[in-house]
Amino acid sequence: MSKFNIYEVITQRFIEQLENGVIPWRKPWTGTRNGAYSRYSKRPYSLLNQMLLGKSGEWLTYRQITQLGGFVNEGERSSMVVYWNMLTVPDEENADRTKSIPILRYYKVFHIDQTTGIKPLDLEEMNVILEPNREAETVIQNYIAKTGVAFNVKVSDEAFYDPKQDSITIPCMEQYSSVSDYYSTAFHEITHSTGHKDRLDRLVDGAFLRDRNKYAKEELIAEIGSASLCNLCGVETPEVFENSAAYIQNWINALNGNMHLIVSASSKAQKAVDFILNDKQEDLENENN
Repeated sequence: MSKFNIYEVITQRFIEQLENGVIPWRKPWTGTRNGAYSRYSKRPYSLLNQMLLGKSGEWLTYRQITQLGGFVNEGERSSMVVYWNMLTVPDEENADRTKSIPILRYYKVFHIDQTTGIKPLDLEEMNVILEPNREAETVIQNYIAKTGVAFNVKVSDEAFYDPKQDSITIPCMEQYSSVSDYYSTAFHEITHSTGHKDRLDRLVDGAFLRDRNKYAKEELIAEIGSASLCNLCGVETPEVFENSAAYIQNWINALNGNMHLIVSASSKAQKAVDFILNDKQEDLENENN
């Protein structure tokens, strides 16, 4: 009987998902929950939009206001919310393929204080407090203790690993709609950090940043590593896996649809995850002895 290999399973699931088609990738975090948020989606706006709006609380479009039976107070002016919409266009370098380019769009909204006839939402019912996952937290804390990598969790609109500073930065948990999204992001950046020259030496002094192919492959490694860790820690959800597949699809498209790169990246992702879990596996072995 062949030995079960979680990395091969994850990779095959990604390939099947990509062959069936995936939805566009979504950024898994928003702004903070005590800031400006959409009355329609009940989700916080991005930090950029929160800055543009300049006032916390719920915001609605004119159409949403009228649908709820309210109206905009006389003399009130709308505010602008921006978002990126992906447009599919022909690929100039390959006539048989298309590519997606981001187009900046906007729409206008009004704060609920600018309206009459609409009852505010119950904030206590809307704000669900996310609880950390013990297994995932153990993986993160053990890895930090072993490597000394700086792990910064703060209100932010970006997530990244800085090889020069050997530091990880991710948005805080309250900016996500689920703990699964939070840990998927954390594990993605942690997988990147295994490429540091003092660990698996995969990033080669940042040279990968100057080479699109190397950068794309590193992103595949990080996402496969993240999906594997989410699965192993029991925080994977269908929505998070689908979003990971959409993220991978973006990079596969950037590399002319080369699906073989997933298999190639999978072996490096396995080495990264094994490195991350090394201390944890030793602890479990000691407990069982």
